[in-house]
Amino acid sequence: MSFDERILNGMSVLSAVVDSGSFAGAGELLDMTQSGVSRSIARLEARLGIRLLDRTTRSVTLTDEGRRFYEQVVPLLAGLEEAAASAAEGATVVRGRLRVNVDPFFSRLVLGPRLGSFVENHPDLQLELVTREQIGDMVADGFDLAVRFGHPRPSTLVARKLLDTRIITVASPAYLKKQGRPSDPGELDSDTHRCIQFRDPQSGHPFPWEFHRGRKKRTVATRGQLTVNDVGTMHGVCLAGHGIAQVMALGVEQLIADGRLVDLFPDWPDEHFPLYALYPSRHHQAAKVRAFLDFIVSLSATPEHDKRAR
Repeated sequence: MSFDERILNGMSVLSAVVDSGSFAGAGELLDMTQSGVSRSIARLEARLGIRLLDRTTRSVTLTDEGRRFYEQVVPLLAGLEEAAASAAEGATVVRGRLRVNVDPFFSRLVLGPRLGSFVENHPDLQLELVTREQIGDMVADGFDLAVRFGHPRPSTLVARKLLDTRIITVASPAYLKKQGRPSDPGELDSDTHRCIQFRDPQSGHPFPWEFHRGRKKRTVATRGQLTVNDVGTMHGVCLAGHGIAQVMALGVEQLIADGRLVDLFPDWPDEHFPLYALYPSRHHQAAKVRAFLDFIVSLSATPEHDKRAR
């Protein structure tokens, strides 16, 4: 005999009958009619092939077989209720294991320095961060959440934009002293300036150099020998004075404030790049996922040049 929904429902009804001492009392506990309770017990007895209860006009008592069954059932029902309560608690309490696939740049320069406070605020959470250039098969790899820059490709994953960060064109004072400061983006299309290209991990091609001012957009065919696919390397080469780079404002604020990098075209301020969260389903999102998403959005709340997604 296989375990099915009829047995589970009948077990709950049997427990209510024993606890209340009557079919009428069980009906009140379960919001069922007395005849409905009687039919449920009859179906359970037929399914098990034993008589569970002795019924008289005044009382209901367990048979010997019914008592043995009931004594085994009560711990099972208690365990099921506890498991259901624990699972439901996950919707409101930040607890358990959270596995997150994170963009390496965001993890290293933005998330890492402030991650300790999030972990300390949620002592019942076990957080595992995995940094990857590519998102891979998120579900098969067991991730609850992924955090990636760029517009997501069409997929079955739910995509939620967390923020937009400005794209700015920068160079070091050492480079500008040697090569001069360009006064217009069009000057980058010349042999005078060296531009560091950054490879788009999705397309495999270098990102085009765009400049936005309101509704106006310019694309410049830049010159340069060096192409990289790591943001940290691009920052390092640019800081060393090798060339000009287009970077996300998120993560370089202090370098600009300290004068180590110079924003070359502040009058072209309107190109932005998004940060997205990707997860398997929008339904019944766990509290741990919601808490982590809120934390990520809070990381971008201070810089004036970044804006939270609405």
